[in-house]
Amino acid sequence: MKRSKFIGAVIALASTPFVAGAKQRTIFPRKEEGFKIPAGEGRIHGHIKLKGVNSNVLDVKVSGSDTDGDLAIFEQTSLSPGRGTPLHLHHFQDEIFYVIEGEYYFQVGDKKFNLTKGDSIFLPRKVPHAWTQISETGKMTVTMQPAGKLENFFVTVSALDHEPTAKEMEKIFSDNEMQVVGPPIKIN
Repeated sequence: MKRSKFIGAVIALASTPFVAGAKQRTIFPRKEEGFKIPAGEGRIHGHIKLKGVNSNVLDVKVSGSDTDGDLAIFEQTSLSPGRGTPLHLHHFQDEIFYVIEGEYYFQVGDKKFNLTKGDSIFLPRKVPHAWTQISETGKMTVTMQPAGKLENFFVTVSALDHEPTAKEMEKIFSDNEMQVVGPPIKIN
């Protein structure tokens, strides 16, 4: 190998980790000022009324567009006792729930948990999980890191003009970097 080709190959190989780890920051610039989101309000979209999985209301508190996609925080008002999500996974995001009020039943992998006011649960990326609302009403914060496409998922299902079928929901999950891998949790 000629010396110039060898040096070029070494430089290209040495810079690979830096290039691979660099983030694309072209869609939304990070906010340079703090902001307040009043209680009971959603940022950007207002109240997002879900269809399909449940009929809960989501408020975006911190959008992925605020953080260059690094983080998103939602507040969910739960209005669907006995309903929740199908068993699914997020390919690229970790998810954290914090229960503000009410009671929920979660499955993470093979483990099952009851959560009530003040409890938190961590759902690692690529691990199947689901939750079901037990109480009549409830409220949770949902944190996604990185933000991913969950906000788009919420906006998409709320914009539907009909109650989607399970097949339609699977496609909407897939279009937003999630995969349905089983049915919702049955509460005994």
